[in-house]
Amino acid sequence: MRSSLKYKLIVGFSLLFAVSLSAQDLHFSQFMNSPLTTNPANTGFIPDGDYRLGINYRNQWSSIMTLPYKTMSAFGDVQLMKDRLENGWIGLGGVILHDVAGSGNLTSTKIYGSVAYHQMMGYSSLLSLGFNVGYANKQINVTNLKFPDQFDGRFFDSKLPTSVVLDRNNIGYLDMQVGMNYAYFPTDKIYINGGFSAHHVNKPHESFFTSSDASDKVPVRYIGFLNGSFKLNDQVIINPNVYYTQQAKASELVGGLNVHYNLSGDGTYQLIGGAYYRHKEAVIPMIGLGYNDYTFSFTYDATISSLKNYDKTRGAFEFSLIKQGVLNPSSRRITPCPTFRTY
Repeated sequence: MRSSLKYKLIVGFSLLFAVSLSAQDLHFSQFMNSPLTTNPANTGFIPDGDYRLGINYRNQWSSIMTLPYKTMSAFGDVQLMKDRLENGWIGLGGVILHDVAGSGNLTSTKIYGSVAYHQMMGYSSLLSLGFNVGYANKQINVTNLKFPDQFDGRFFDSKLPTSVVLDRNNIGYLDMQVGMNYAYFPTDKIYINGGFSAHHVNKPHESFFTSSDASDKVPVRYIGFLNGSFKLNDQVIINPNVYYTQQAKASELVGGLNVHYNLSGDGTYQLIGGAYYRHKEAVIPMIGLGYNDYTFSFTYDATISSLKNYDKTRGAFEFSLIKQGVLNPSSRRITPCPTFRTY
C-alpha cells in the first residue's frame, strides 16, 4: 500500500515538473485558430475579410486532476488604411488570455495590444512585420497547496508547518513579442505562408519570491509555423499546418491538416474535418462547421505518451469560434487565400 502511494506521489510530482517545463506559456492545439498568440505579424492578415473576432477555450487533464487546467482567450483584429497605403495596410488588434490551473488556483491573465504592417511584394507575395506589448498578471492561492515537508509518510497534512513561504501571491509585469510572416500565392488556388516570432523578448521577471536572480526571468519563446491552403476543386480545400515552439529546454512540434468541404454551391455551409499530431504526446482529431462568416472547430487531445496509463488517453478538449467580416464591401481588399466564396 505504501509503495503504491509512493509511486503515485512520484508520478504526481513528475507530472507537475513536466507541466512547469512543457507548458510554461499558455498554448492551444488549434494554434491556427489563435493567430495573435501564434505571431503578432498575423494581426490584420485576414484573407477573407476586413476584421476578425474569435474565442478559444481549452480544458486539460480533467480526468486526473480535481481542478483541471482551463485556458481561455478572446481576440479581435482589423485592417486599416488599405485605401491610403500603396499595396499595403496596417493591422490593429488585441487579445486577452486567461488561465486557471491546479489546486492553488494559479491564475494567469494577460492583455495585449498588437500592430502589424503588411506589404504586397508584386502580385503574388506578401511580407508582414508585427509586434505586441501587454501586461501579464499571475496570482496563486497558497491555502490549498501542500508541500513536500507536509508529508507524514502516508498523507499530506496541511496542518503541519512548512518551510515554504511565498513573499507575495500576486505579481505583474510588462511583456513584449515580435514576429514576421511571408505569404506566397501564385494562383487563386495555391497559398503558402510561413512565419517566425519571438515572445517575452524583454525577459520579464516572474516569481512569487523577492529575488533578482536571472533564473526568475521568463525565457524567450520562439515559434515557427508553416501552413498552406490548396483548392483541389469547387468542393474541397485542404489546409496543412506545421507548428514548432521552443522555450528554454522545452519544445513542442505539432503537424497535420484539415479539409474544408463545400456543402453548398456558394460556400455558405462548410464541413471541416482533420487530424493533427503532437510529437510523442497526442493525436488530435478535429471537426468543425462553417456558416457564412462563422467557423466553429472542436479538437480532442488523445494522449499517446506514458501519461495515457493515468488519464486513459483523455488529455484535453478544445474549441474555437471565429467570425470574419467586411466593413466596407466597396473598399479595395486583397484575398490571396483560396476560398469557396465569390466576391
